[in-house]
Amino acid sequence: MTETARGQAAREGRPGDDAAPRATPAPTPEKRGLRDAARAFHHRNFALFWTGAVLSNTGTWVQNVTVPFVVFQLTGSAGWLGVAGFAQLFPAWLMGPLGGVVADRFPRRTVLLVTQSAMAVLALAEAAVWAAGVRNAVVIVGIVAVSGVVAGLNIPSWQAFVSELVPREDLLNAVTLNSAQFNASRAFGPALGGIVLATSGVTWAFLVNGLSYVAVIAALVLIRVPVIATRRTGRPRVLAEFAATIRYTRTKPGIVTCILVVIALGLFGSPVFTLLVVFADDVFGVGRGLYGLLGAALGLGAILGTPVVAGWGSGLLRSRLITGALVVYGASLMAFALAPGYWWGVAALLVAGAGYLAVASTLNTTLQLLVDEEMRGKVLALYLMGLTGTVPLGNLAQGWLTEAIGPRPTVLLGGAAFLAVVLWLGSRRRLRLMDG
Repeated sequence: MTETARGQAAREGRPGDDAAPRATPAPTPEKRGLRDAARAFHHRNFALFWTGAVLSNTGTWVQNVTVPFVVFQLTGSAGWLGVAGFAQLFPAWLMGPLGGVVADRFPRRTVLLVTQSAMAVLALAEAAVWAAGVRNAVVIVGIVAVSGVVAGLNIPSWQAFVSELVPREDLLNAVTLNSAQFNASRAFGPALGGIVLATSGVTWAFLVNGLSYVAVIAALVLIRVPVIATRRTGRPRVLAEFAATIRYTRTKPGIVTCILVVIALGLFGSPVFTLLVVFADDVFGVGRGLYGLLGAALGLGAILGTPVVAGWGSGLLRSRLITGALVVYGASLMAFALAPGYWWGVAALLVAGAGYLAVASTLNTTLQLLVDEEMRGKVLALYLMGLTGTVPLGNLAQGWLTEAIGPRPTVLLGGAAFLAVVLWLGSRRRLRLMDG
């Protein structure tokens, strides 16, 4: 970042601005269209990263539908589904500060090679455990928890690495396409998982995930990026640097708003994925294959929304884009809860997927544009801790609430609470701070 850009960034917020936020005049976005929707693919490094990631994440989503299926079959308890979701994400939250420090101190490509390899080994271990005849939910959830520890080290470097693959003017497009590959894998992975579960069984579902890591590891080996000179050296002080990151973030009202949004998303808007198996079994009464299609609908909706967000979305103010996306996502969750039949539920999840893509890509892009390079990994870690810390709590709360009042009222309340937070943020004009 140039000194001029640093000066402008410093003027975006000062200590105390968070208490009484004031929107700064936003620059007029450059006009974009559908022809610009895939321009980040012109950069070789990004194209390699995207291809490896979509294949690997497809395998991850196969596992993400397999674990709830296995746990629910072994226990018959929605509460245990909340425990499984908690075990997956809470360790990642604990490792967030260390993951942010690692992302800013070591080459991110190297960090990703190590963490992706470790997660591949853990996925293969899960397949081996099931193949050996172990049918214990505690063992399955335990391996998931260890994977969460590694993911906590991986995620900040993964998110920050995108900024090294494209120039700044293509960052929104790259972040949107990166979100699209995640959601494309969310579309294909659950559908593939349902097919594999129905035809080959649990062992093969876990094995597919383990083998899928080969794609992203190969892509990382082929990528060549320059070493960033701002990386800090010397002995890391994780807690001290984390405290400094919080102080830095408070001077950036736009980043604070992103964190508030992602906390609401984690508490009220994300646990629905864990509950899909309950809807499939207890509400819609469908089998394994159609259960996978429920999860796939979220990703497919994101794919359908990608050209709009990556193309026309680049020509909109970020505050307008995310306001519409937040309302669409919350309303579609409520529509899913009230769906009179299976295919109405699929339709609602398609809309939810498009809304989620717009929310996730806009939040990530805002952070990437507002943060200084030397703080990028740690700020992204703090932001992601807002998600990985609240999704487990939301999973636990909504899992227990489902057992008490049923899945439909639980998701309906979650969607309503999410829209209430959006209304509060809009009334305080906080979303406009994302245009800085």
